[in-house]
Amino acid sequence: MKQEKSLTVFLNQDLMNKILFFVMMVVFFASCKSEEIDRSDALSSGRGFVEASLKGDYVKAERYMLKDSTNEQYLDGLREFSAKLTPLEREHYRDADIIIDSTRSLSDSVDIIYYKNSYKKEPTPLKLVKKDDQWWVDFKYTFVNNP
Repeated sequence: MKQEKSLTVFLNQDLMNKILFFVMMVVFFASCKSEEIDRSDALSSGRGFVEASLKGDYVKAERYMLKDSTNEQYLDGLREFSAKLTPLEREHYRDADIIIDSTRSLSDSVDIIYYKNSYKKEPTPLKLVKKDDQWWVDFKYTFVNNP
């Protein structure tokens, strides 16, 4: 009888552990749900990229970026730059506001956004390219071949 009771307790505990594991997995996957990225227009895509970069969320920033090896190298450089900042500097970037100075349309599929942030007030160009009805950041333009 005592052995039966401990077996029942063991089975109930095993069932509870399985239920708890299932609930934890549901919560985990719900929290990992991919955040929607707005690439519907150049300004939304550009702001999303800059905001993610300022906050140090380079996984999200990469989701806005035109995929090519040069862009990926520049984003890796930005990651390295950020890793060398002091915690206070990183906080200043995270808290910075994006200031759009102007936009320039070069064609129906290429726009340039000139922006700065409230922490480092350096004007910066950001090129956006429309591909498959979505606007993508061509990050390399920020560093080379910009007027």
